[in-house]
Amino acid sequence: MTHDVRTLDPDQLRSAHILFGSTIHRGPVDDEWWSRAATSYSPGRTVGIHDGGALVGTAMAFPSRLVVPGGGVLPMAAVTRVGVRADCTRRGLLSAMMRAQLDDVAARGEPVATLRASETRIYGRFGYGVATRGRDLRVRVGRPAWRPDAAQGGSVRLLDRDDIIPTLREVHEGIALTRAGSMTRQDSWWWGAIGRRVEDREPVIAAVHTGAHGDDGFAVAFRTDADSFSEQTLEVADLHAADMEATAGLWRFLLDIDLVSSVQAELRPLDEPLELLLSDPRACAVTGHHDETWLRLVDVPTALAARSYGAAEPVLLAVHDPLLEKNAGVYRIAGGGAERVAPLGSPMQPQLECDVAALAMAYLGDRSPSQLVATGWWRAHDGAAVHRADAAFTTSVTPWCGTHF
Repeated sequence: MTHDVRTLDPDQLRSAHILFGSTIHRGPVDDEWWSRAATSYSPGRTVGIHDGGALVGTAMAFPSRLVVPGGGVLPMAAVTRVGVRADCTRRGLLSAMMRAQLDDVAARGEPVATLRASETRIYGRFGYGVATRGRDLRVRVGRPAWRPDAAQGGSVRLLDRDDIIPTLREVHEGIALTRAGSMTRQDSWWWGAIGRRVEDREPVIAAVHTGAHGDDGFAVAFRTDADSFSEQTLEVADLHAADMEATAGLWRFLLDIDLVSSVQAELRPLDEPLELLLSDPRACAVTGHHDETWLRLVDVPTALAARSYGAAEPVLLAVHDPLLEKNAGVYRIAGGGAERVAPLGSPMQPQLECDVAALAMAYLGDRSPSQLVATGWWRAHDGAAVHRADAAFTTSVTPWCGTHF
């Protein structure tokens, strides 16, 4: 069965928004809410499928930028609001939209696309692979909380409610593109993630860290339901820092707030060593691990050439991509760079082999080639090449995004 995937007109976007909301069990939005939400739709980047005149499937993307290992920055499509009406699922509508969207992203010259998967079974078949992960933390507040020789951090100042969004936006722009896996945020993101809660007069703590070179980090926390007046929990909604000093300063501030018994945060970086700063490392409990960024390499040659590689002897890697066949080929990774050197099936025999989703899992440095070979995601035709690939793809910092959309 074929489906007619069309770019939606501006006057159809509210219907698309309502349809997507229904697929995640949310009701319609009022005029005030829609006036805000409408600004998050990029012109010409929302598609839909109609059945009998009714919109039954939709997907959208907005432009962003992604940091890759070595500090390179790539144009990126951030894919979101993907949904099919409940009575029209299992008919190929999602596949049709995702394929059309990939073609559009490729035509726009965006080498990569990312999304946050509501269900893990869906997006691998379209070439997306888990490229960053995070851990959930719950920190029990105690005195003294910090090791005497732990990093101190600089100064921290609280923000007035009216200054929260403009100040955080400015600080984030200054530090967003400093870590592999991080991305830029469009203006409308701030209202959807934080601004609406501030406008609703929720109790909020927003603080900025200032280091030797100026503002270099921020944290936003909201109070959750309290067991008692003196046993309250803070939920960290957003915390970004340029370095360990800023990270330590912000966590130190949060854990020293009076009348708070614990602080919890979701999807923190896997390599954020908060427990090493505490006098009692068991006060920091890991309550979960989750996938974060699902990455799709839309233009494999460009993406592979954009990142840096560790010193290693050459590796020949075959990449398969059934949806975007131009990506398929044998790639030579050597001398700190990568290039396509032969088509699949040529006399040049690859030493390692994977599909494009499995390549995405190693691309930012989240998973090593040896892990992926051991678990069947990659195939090794030359055992010695596995260790060379590990050396090439290794990164000094675990990738992390920290922006949900």
